[in-house]
Amino acid sequence: MSNFTLDGTPKTPTVNLNADQGVLELKGRSIPENSIEFYKPIFDWVESYGGNPKSDTQVNVVLEYFNTSSSKCILDFFKKLENLNNGGKTKVTINWHYEEDDEDMLEAGEDYQAIISVPFKMVAIEEI
Repeated sequence: MSNFTLDGTPKTPTVNLNADQGVLELKGRSIPENSIEFYKPIFDWVESYGGNPKSDTQVNVVLEYFNTSSSKCILDFFKKLENLNNGGKTKVTINWHYEEDDEDMLEAGEDYQAIISVPFKMVAIEEI
């Protein structure tokens, strides 16, 4: 399976989905014009990855900001990972990075954690 990468822009996150290492990363800002269109290839990749995932899958989310339409897509991304985790195909861990003084991003991560039955680690960092 091939890896999937997208370079970030001022409106879209950098995306690195590495099947060889079992590491999936979203980093930057997520305010695309059309969130569903932007996230569709990511969803497709996760579904393909689910056919032969690594035994451990680490998901690193390092977003400084995301809009409402992106929040729904991020939830859908987590739900696809939840299906892999609960299906016993891989042990998924989501590492939610947030700036230590950004209460909104911490709360957003906690909200996702309450909805998704995948282990979450809240990771405070100095700066994104």
